[in-house]
This record gives sequence, C-alpha cells and structure tokens, in this order.
Amino acid sequence: MLAAAVDGLAWSFGVTLAIALRFEFVMDARGWIATIVLAVVAGVIQVIVGYATTLYRGRFTYGSFDEVRAVALIVILEAVFLSLIVIPLGPVIGVPRGTLLLAFPFVLLLMFGVRYMSRLLIDRARKPGEDAEPALIIGAGFLGDKLLANITTDPASPIRAVGLLDDDPAKRNLRLRGVPVVGTTRDIAAAAQSTRAKLAVIAIPNADSMLLRTLSDRAAAAGLRVAITPTLATLTSGEESVTDVRDISIEDLIGRHPVDTNVELIAGYVTGRRVLVTGAGGSIGSELCRQLAKYGPSELIMVDRDETGLQVAQLGTSGHGLLDTNDVVLADIRDVETLDQLFDERRPEVVFHAAALKHLPMLEQYPDEAWKTNVIGTLNVINAARRVGVTTFVNISTDKAANPTSVLGHSKRVAEKLTAWAGEETGMRYLSVRFGNVIGSRGSMLPTFQRLISEGRPITVTHPEATRYFMTIPEACQLVVQAGGIGRAGEVLILDMGEPVSILEVAKRMIAMSGKNVEIVFTGLRRGEKLHEELVGSRENLERPFHPKVSHTRADVITPERLDKAGWEARMMSIPRDNDTAIIEPIRLDATENTQ
Repeated sequence: MLAAAVDGLAWSFGVTLAIALRFEFVMDARGWIATIVLAVVAGVIQVIVGYATTLYRGRFTYGSFDEVRAVALIVILEAVFLSLIVIPLGPVIGVPRGTLLLAFPFVLLLMFGVRYMSRLLIDRARKPGEDAEPALIIGAGFLGDKLLANITTDPASPIRAVGLLDDDPAKRNLRLRGVPVVGTTRDIAAAAQSTRAKLAVIAIPNADSMLLRTLSDRAAAAGLRVAITPTLATLTSGEESVTDVRDISIEDLIGRHPVDTNVELIAGYVTGRRVLVTGAGGSIGSELCRQLAKYGPSELIMVDRDETGLQVAQLGTSGHGLLDTNDVVLADIRDVETLDQLFDERRPEVVFHAAALKHLPMLEQYPDEAWKTNVIGTLNVINAARRVGVTTFVNISTDKAANPTSVLGHSKRVAEKLTAWAGEETGMRYLSVRFGNVIGSRGSMLPTFQRLISEGRPITVTHPEATRYFMTIPEACQLVVQAGGIGRAGEVLILDMGEPVSILEVAKRMIAMSGKNVEIVFTGLRRGEKLHEELVGSRENLERPFHPKVSHTRADVITPERLDKAGWEARMMSIPRDNDTAIIEPIRLDATENTQ
C-alpha cells in the first residue's frame, strides 16, 4: 500500500511540476484545475496498473533491479498512453501537449530516488554491528563480491569488511558494496594498520597452496588472523555456501591444488555403468565412491574388508550407514574365490582398485603381507576384471613406486606392471594412477602431528631436509576419476602435485597455528625411506596430451607367470636398505625455534 501511494503521488507531483514549469507557475484557475485532474488521473492509473501486474502485491523485492525495471516499463507505457490523449485534446482542456513527455522523467526520478533512499536505509540497518570483527577481504573478484553481498546485509555477521585487497591495477579505485580497495596483497601490513583490521579473509577462487602460503605469511606478519572461503568446486556443488568462512588450515597451505574437471568426459565412462571400488572403506576409496556417486552410475559396488570403513563410505554415498544393502560388500582381495564370485554375480564394467597396504615402515617389517595384498591381491582383482570384460580398470598407485627403495614401493611397482600387462592383453583401459601423500588419510602425517600437538608431546620428524608431495583427498580423487577417462591401455598417469613441501616447515607451521610450545625431535630416516620422494622413474618419459595436471608414461610389463616372490625379495634386498641420509644423529629443536 505504501509503495502504491508513493508511486501515485510521484505521478501527481511530476505532472503538476511539469505543467507549472511550463507556465513558470503562472496559470489561471482553469489551468490549475485541469492540471490537478490530470495529475490525479495519472496517479490512479499507476496504482491500478501496479496492482493488476502484481507490482504492489509482492511480485518483486522493493528496490530490487527487477522491480525498478518493471516500474520503468509501467511509467513509460503510461506516459505514452496519456500522451495519445493529451496531445490532441490538450488545447481544449488547457494542458500543454508535451506535458507527459516532460513529466515522466520527473516521475521516474522520484520513484527511483525513493527506492534508492529506502535501500540505503535498509542496507544500513542490516550492516554488521561494531562488535563484528573488522576484516580485510583479499580478492575483489566474483567470490569477494559474493562474500560482501552476504556479510554487508547480515546484522548477525561475525565479520565486518573494512577494506579490499587486490593485485589487479584496474581495481585500484574500485568500491564493492561500499567497501573500498585499499591496496594490493603486498600492502597487507599497511592496510591492517590503517583500517585496524583483525582478520584477513582470502576470497580467491582456485587459489593454490603456494599462493595461500604467501598470503597467509604476509597476513600473519601483520598480526592478522587468517580465514578462507570455500573452494569454487564446493560452492558450485552446493556443499558449502560463500559465507562458510573458516580459519585457514594446514591442509590449505600444503595440499590445495584446484582441479578443472571435465564433467562430460567422466560422465562418458561412469554414468549408467556398473562401477566397483576396492578399498572403498579407506580414505581414498570412500572419497572416490562419494565423487563417483555424483555421476550417476547404474550401480556403485563398494568392496572392503573393513566393515567400519564401509559404513563411512555408505554414509558418503547414500546418506545412511545401515549396511543392509548390497552396495556394500565385505570381502578381501586376497580371497580369490569370493572375489571371482562377486565379479561373476555383479559384472562390473568399471573398476577402481584402491585396496592396498600403504604404511611403509610396517611393510618393511612384514614384506610377506605387502606381497599378498599389493601384488597377489592386485592380480586377483585384475584377473576377475578381465574375465567379466571390465572396460576401464584404474589401479591407484603411489610415488613410492618411482625408483622404489622400500617394500611398499617395490610391491606397488609390480602392481603397476601387472596392470600394464592386463592393458596390453585386453586392449582395454587398464592403467595406473600415481600420486604422493594425500592429506588427512588415516594414519598419515598430519593427523599424527595434530594428535601429538594436542597432547603436548614432541613431534617426530625423520630428517630436517625431508620433503614430500601433498594433495588433499578430494582433489586427488578428482584427478583419479578424470584420469580414468583419458588414460590409455598400459599407461601410468602421474598427477601434478605442485612443489614438494618441507616436513620440518609443516611441523613448524602446525605448532605456530596451535599456539602451543611443542618440541620437534629428529629421528632419522627409516628403512627404505627416501629423503625426497619422486613421482617419475629414472627411465620414464612424460607427455601431457589431454590434461594439464596429468602426465602420461608407459610402465614395464610383467606377466603373472614371471611373478617370483623369492626373486622379488632378492632384488629388493640387494640394494642397501639404508642410504647415506638414513642414519643421522637425533636432534632436538628447542621449542622457541619453532616459529623462527
């Protein structure tokens, strides 16, 4: 009602003002009466048309672009309609012919002005209070704008934007949602001082670990707490919203490698197919299942010998962990009979083989177990897949298989060779995907460090110069699924994992982020461990024909008949188990040095 009254009065005032200006406010009584009648008629028509088109019945948000466009259209159409009457009859009724053409700009100006003032008042009332934490937003692009749109209109927001930072020279004078760009990312310290910010929020889509480390270090040096917005992938999928800002984590700083996923390519070999995943209860396997489920396989068969892991996988794919459906299969890849029966009954078309023993020092103690699972178990899965005509077989390998020095590496290298043999024999896409450490997997470095820090116990690091490749589990699985669509028979696909990261630096960062005083103790490299991991073998040649983050090479082939456990062990042990970096004197790093 109020909006209708305001618009009606705008027409009345606009028409009166137009005619009064035309006659310089000097008119006889007849002229004033005609003017008032026309003004009232114009206002009434606006209200009637507005209600008829539901403009005043909640069709649009007041002051929104959609509503302003509708208002402008109605005003122009009404001005044209009344002009068709006034132009021929104006001299008769004492109104200038051009009255409506002169009046409608005034009318639009009044209507738009009222709406603009209303929006200003509403936005001011919705802004976060002074008790909200003052924040610098790093990134004045799409993501930064979306974040500002939310926090500047939410009075309950815990964040209050006080400035933007962006390296684009074209945005030097930009203001987004009333928040100015106050400098580049190199000006964080000065911007923090001038705006009195306490928080830096990184809002850059697809920022990788290297950029995040640089920005985080600059912000920390300026005394700012660092937070980050969700990745573009999780925003697009709907898993998170732009307001799900969280403190930056060590996973972001060392393992974030955004992946451009070719959805059509993946859908071409997964959608509508029967897909089986071994090791589905593990960290990699469960995430693989969750991602594969999004592409609509006709059947997703999750296989593992760990019933608790299968429950986690089912929670990720089906939203429940009832374990009472045949999408979860409790089986061991060492059990040939059970495996063959499963493949014969379910007849999968695509297989992701993620089942493996993976802990390097454990397998150094028990090499027989590595042979049984990583070699013979893989052969069992390959044979079952070949027999039922699987067209795509993806073996999940490890960087330890490149120039192997450990039991784990040697066993996974044989698994790569067996997969390559199956690819040559069948002509189908039987291939391996090799990558380094995944962050957050069960028993991996980061969860171990986190637990030690939380308990106040010393962090154990093998060697001060040790480096490793890192990638988050979701991003690694994205590339694995992508690789299944671009790999060729017998290939090994190697994921681009960025630059290797110093283990010591990771430990220092985690301690600094915890705020605790924790000691770092060096233990020396363990048997079979490398100082620096490698993704590519010394005799392997790489090419990147399809995806910028996936390299292709060929694996040597070994037939099942040539498998010789005694020979495997002899070749493996012929190389000294300790290289020249494996034995060092234990060093204790004083806790005060952790942040130096």
